[in-house]
Amino acid sequence: MPVTTTLTPWAAHDTQLILSRALGLALIMLFISVLKLAPFLSILVGTFAAGFAAGLPLEAVGSAFSKGAGALLGDVGIIIALGAMLGALMAESGAADRLVSTILEHSTPRTLPWMMAVVALLIGLPLFFEVGLVMMVPIIFVMARRSQQPILRIAIPALAGMTTLHALLPPHPGPLIAVSALHADLGLTLGLGLIVALPAVILAGPLYGIWLSKRMHVVEPEKWASCSPRIRTALSRQASRSL
Repeated sequence: MPVTTTLTPWAAHDTQLILSRALGLALIMLFISVLKLAPFLSILVGTFAAGFAAGLPLEAVGSAFSKGAGALLGDVGIIIALGAMLGALMAESGAADRLVSTILEHSTPRTLPWMMAVVALLIGLPLFFEVGLVMMVPIIFVMARRSQQPILRIAIPALAGMTTLHALLPPHPGPLIAVSALHADLGLTLGLGLIVALPAVILAGPLYGIWLSKRMHVVEPEKWASCSPRIRTALSRQASRSL
């Protein structure tokens, strides 16, 4: 027998739910981008605003938020904490500097944008995007100065590598949270993420950086952050080879 299904008509409550969610997202983006409020506090405010607009009691919103956050942190909280510890160890012990300097000693000015994408992938693996960006900014400026190449030619590949990693590839904390929340298969997510990530990094990283650096000139800030002597030595050697 054919199975018949009945469609539930659109109700006013459905419209209220969609509008409340849109309001919550708008408030979160407003608080983070305009008011510079911490992301966690912005999400908390947006959650309560969306729940209140949907007609839920504040007690129910708080209970649902605590249960959801607790379940999420219970799944990936330890991995995120260990990733943050690993990132701090890389920064303080000089492992990140050593990694960069070793790769630079075996690179040329032509291959430097590609090396930057690889370095960003390796350094940003255990870190959130913001933390990895803070670590990479001084390296980007030093590389651009010593190699006498445009900043965008160096910076775009690094940003593309970290962004793609943050969005697509576990065990980075961002995709790992999404895998846990959606109960997805970790191996399948990693495999499909690699299929999408590799061409995305190539197109949005070195190729786009080389194309954009020829059409847009970015001036280096007067005060750029300092890097370790090992990176300076490696960059000086590379600059001397390019002359």
